[in-house]
Amino acid sequence: MATGRTSAEFTAALRAREQLIGYWSLLDSPIAAERLARLGYDYLAFDAQHGLFGYQGMLNNLLATDTKGSTAVGMVRVEANDLTYIGRALDAGATAVIVPLIDNAQDAADAVAAVRYPPLGRRSYGPMRAQLRVGPHPADTHAQTAVLAMIETADGLADVEAICATDGLDGIYVGPSDLRLALGGATSTDPSVQQEFEQALTRISKAAEAAGVAAGIHNADGASAARRLAEGFTFATVACDLIHLEQAAAGHLTAARQAGEAR
Repeated sequence: MATGRTSAEFTAALRAREQLIGYWSLLDSPIAAERLARLGYDYLAFDAQHGLFGYQGMLNNLLATDTKGSTAVGMVRVEANDLTYIGRALDAGATAVIVPLIDNAQDAADAVAAVRYPPLGRRSYGPMRAQLRVGPHPADTHAQTAVLAMIETADGLADVEAICATDGLDGIYVGPSDLRLALGGATSTDPSVQQEFEQALTRISKAAEAAGVAAGIHNADGASAARRLAEGFTFATVACDLIHLEQAAAGHLTAARQAGEAR
């Protein structure tokens, strides 16, 4: 089993563009999160934008991620590029926040400002839970927490170089479903735009490399994550608990039915 990193160690590794692997969670199940956190992943990402939990669920899952035996830190995709949402995720103990729908460098700068305390930013001080493991002094908190901008829109792709160069941004994160739609796909998995999609990924990863920031991407499975890491992305997420639960249950159902029919 991998050795768990502190928030400071994780953020340092992320900023150094070390390869990291995480898992994506949509379900409000702290017990599941506690078990997932012991498997060896570097982070668990909790989806507050599309996930099936509210603030209390986010808090409980972050608490579960920090229990004995965990190898992972907690990351949150926040609901929007909003000072309140970002601050609440960080106050709850998130080591990193993924900020969706970043269209330009100003959006990225706003996200950075929401993560940093004055005079570097606009985050309000009140880490009632986070101070137990992150910070608590502003300078220490800044060293231990990361902000990641999602590249998933046509505008974001067009301005990706400037976004990556934003002062204080720690990395970018590709949302492949929305990006594929932005490129003209009829669905989130439309193969007809595969060439354009792959070209976009190359541009994004190269922009991050040139700026010296981390480059992450969402993946449906471990094999896809391995491929993207080999292509130059520095961190990759395997997604997700809800889909994998359904897939595992369906597989067992098929096996059971086949065994019954074989009698």
